Amino acid sequence: MDKQPLRIAIFTAVYAPFLSGISVAVHQRVRWLLQQGHEVFLIHPQINDQYPKEICSRPMLGLDELQSFHKFSAYAYPTKPLIYYKSAPEPLHHSHWSDTKLLENFQPDVVLVEEALQMRGFYSLFWGGYGRPIGTEYAHQTGTPTVSLFHTDAVAYIQYFFGNSLSSLIRSIIPLIIKRFSEAYDINFFCSKEQLAKYKNMKVQRGVYLSYQGVDCQKFHPRNMIHNPIPDNNRPTMLFVGRISPEKNVAQLFDIYSIVAAKIPDVHLIIVGSGSQDTEIRRRSQKFASGITIWGESHGTELLGWFARADVFVNPSATENFCTTNIEALASGTPVVAAGVPSSLEQIFPSVNGFLAEPNNPKDFAEKVITILSNPDLKEEMSLRSRKSILEFDWSRCMEKLEEKLYQLVEASKPSEVLSVSSRKNTKERIVINTLLNQ
Repeated sequence: MDKQPLRIAIFTAVYAPFLSGISVAVHQRVRWLLQQGHEVFLIHPQINDQYPKEICSRPMLGLDELQSFHKFSAYAYPTKPLIYYKSAPEPLHHSHWSDTKLLENFQPDVVLVEEALQMRGFYSLFWGGYGRPIGTEYAHQTGTPTVSLFHTDAVAYIQYFFGNSLSSLIRSIIPLIIKRFSEAYDINFFCSKEQLAKYKNMKVQRGVYLSYQGVDCQKFHPRNMIHNPIPDNNRPTMLFVGRISPEKNVAQLFDIYSIVAAKIPDVHLIIVGSGSQDTEIRRRSQKFASGITIWGESHGTELLGWFARADVFVNPSATENFCTTNIEALASGTPVVAAGVPSSLEQIFPSVNGFLAEPNNPKDFAEKVITILSNPDLKEEMSLRSRKSILEFDWSRCMEKLEEKLYQLVEASKPSEVLSVSSRKNTKERIVINTLLNQ
């Protein structure tokens, strides 16, 4: 017997035209769920004139692509820019809009909250944000299951943006905050086993590993070499794709490039993306003349071409949870040299599809890049293995796993003839949820 389609409410802290791996993933998730026949209500951040003008004109896939699905609806909640990152949104307080009223009107079977910590206000240390766990008030009233999807290592980001001094002051209370926050949701899914282990040490509750995050392996493919953004450029190419911002360690690419260029003079570094450090990065690149190209943002077949035609993808970021661009490069047949942080251990297999380098060590990065670029046979072997190594992260496989968990949660939350909603939330449902956690 076929399962009945679900009514799914999805809250997200970022969505197009706000550019990030999360916004791209949310769009793919919504589209996949709609293609399976589910009804989706997407609650996403509103764009307004407080943000940089270039955001509004960004050619990202978004709401327009989803309007053709008759089971799709959306609501844009009011926002303001994050204090320390003006290109990212933060929800206004719940006194300005009500998640509970939105859910009462839609009456979902299940509620998903993507990047729930940012929506609550954790990224701004509760100086802003919505102020309470999204979706939980409605869940307590109705017994509707709620799911939090962890995308970002929020603790690492706080350290990056607020510095060691402030971070050390609040370090002792972070486990308390994480514990209380995660208790609000029936399940908190982590797409990285290493990240889950880290947050379990910080007292996260009901944390479960689930590979819900992936890439479209049919879209990102070696055949995209036909889409060459710079025709007739046959220089060995190092590629970076991502936000041009401090937490991505983009500035370290110049140090890495200088060491590589001393051994391989014609090497070409391509930096694709945009962000708060645009001006600084462009200024620093000028002294390298044609050796470094700052391309800006790239979308569509052009971006697919960059991933496929690069000789090596270099990612110096030490704050990644599940790095989408690493997987996109590997799916495109391009070996990766990435910082040896916990989550990358699940993506990069040394000497198989790339190398792991010591974080914040440009010399170690450069030596591993040189090893690949100076050894054609090794590079060819890595290219062949790269795609095979990450096929388990194909988007459809990951979404099928998430879909099955959602069905299990909905089944566990069905009304009991004996128990009231409130008592069921505290007894029967918790017993079944705990069974799911231990699977």
